[in-house]
Amino acid sequence: MTNHMKKLCEIFDGIIEERIRSRSSKVVEVCNDVLDSLLNINIGEATSELSRSEMVHLFLDLFVAGIDTTSSIIEWIIAELLRNPDKLTKVRKELCQTIGKGETIEESHIFKLPFLQAVVKETFRLHPPIPLLLPHKCDEPVNILGFNVPKNAQVLVNVWAMGRDPTIWKNPDMFAPERFLECDINYKGNNFELIPFGAGKRICPGLPLAHRTMHLMVASLLHNFEWNLADGLIPEQLNMDEQFGLTLKRVQPLRVQAISSA
Repeated sequence: MTNHMKKLCEIFDGIIEERIRSRSSKVVEVCNDVLDSLLNINIGEATSELSRSEMVHLFLDLFVAGIDTTSSIIEWIIAELLRNPDKLTKVRKELCQTIGKGETIEESHIFKLPFLQAVVKETFRLHPPIPLLLPHKCDEPVNILGFNVPKNAQVLVNVWAMGRDPTIWKNPDMFAPERFLECDINYKGNNFELIPFGAGKRICPGLPLAHRTMHLMVASLLHNFEWNLADGLIPEQLNMDEQFGLTLKRVQPLRVQAISSA
């Protein structure tokens, strides 16, 4: 693991070095991306400068933190749709009617796909990639709903339990994306019933990127391929057990057959 992390750091350091050389040349290609923004900080106020090592590890956090969580939620989305074929048919019909068969899905299409968005939300509710949000420390003693939380206590928010709470959700164990078509709940930190990315000033900084890439990836996969369970399984036989850890994975990896619908 240490060797892999070292190799990743070397790759990111090489990218930074190449960009610095490019910016120093006479022909400067303006990218206006995250790396350019970080390098611009170093040209500004001295007190705001970031070291080369800090830049490398910032990119390490951005890329590595998003890989496991994104792949996990996409696997759960496909699994839930295969477990509920009527929902799969409905979302593919929406994609076909909105995008058109054989057309490339673009970011501008996402807001026109309400059922796809509802499927993503419902999967976040049932299978949040990070079941326990990052810990917080209580600065002062406080009483919350009759529970005394002492000063300096470490507090973790169990978003998995919140998503299964029958006092919040009707039929909480049922995969029912339609529930989100009837309300304005989103996962951007505004509605505390659904906060897989956290909330407040410490909400996950990768949320905008995750929101875009996840919808595009799921929409592209569903639009361009026919999906079936492998090994002759029928939907009722699909194991939906969860394996708890830092990220919420499936006990049994999902095995599917994807056939191009082109």
